[in-house]
Amino acid sequence: MIGEPEIDGGWETASGADAAAEALPAGREHERERVRATRRPWLWALAGVVVSSAVWAGVPAVQERFFPDVPRLGYRHSPDLCDDFELKTVTQAAGRAFEGRQSGEGVFLAQDWSYCTVSTPYEDGTMMYGVELLVELHKKGDPAPEFATGPGTEPATRLDTDERQEVPGLGDRAVLDRQYAHDGSRLMVLDGGAVFTLTVQWFPVREAAAVDGKFPSGTIDENAMHAAMIEDMRALMTKLKR
Repeated sequence: MIGEPEIDGGWETASGADAAAEALPAGREHERERVRATRRPWLWALAGVVVSSAVWAGVPAVQERFFPDVPRLGYRHSPDLCDDFELKTVTQAAGRAFEGRQSGEGVFLAQDWSYCTVSTPYEDGTMMYGVELLVELHKKGDPAPEFATGPGTEPATRLDTDERQEVPGLGDRAVLDRQYAHDGSRLMVLDGGAVFTLTVQWFPVREAAAVDGKFPSGTIDENAMHAAMIEDMRALMTKLKR
């Protein structure tokens, strides 16, 4: 810490330079100007400290005034979401391997997004599954007011909010729509400016029934599937965490 004697000495350096300059005899004006110039770095340094302090002190106020809706983003953008989405637990719940992975992404001023879709192979007499994952990173506006307010973009989408369940301990808010798009469920998670949407759909393939007289049951253990969706979502969020 700088004590008072050092502070006083610093200020006296400037006034002492002026006194020394005035004491020089006539005919040595160039030396007088050189001596006076020794105080200028102190003045510039002091001005820089004052301006810098004012700028940094005003940053939070400026952000609050001009960018009040900028959300918190604690996740990185994934250019290939299928590489980051492992789908381990959902695969176990479905009892079938997924293939045909397709992904896409976009990076824009207001929002970054990426998606991944996978499905199980088409096979007679089995239950077929399709999975879609979408991650949206909102960089300008807060997604909370409109979170989970729409059914989706597919024409066949059906959303029964009476079947909606809140999922505790996942992001800022998480909801599970049990009846979504006919046979399927949707898990949506809001965490700051990030929105994660995981949809799993299933339907039986019945063409083999005429051969062996058996149909797929047309039902699955939905509770196990929902638990698997939550587990895989949690793993993905951990992986994308900054």
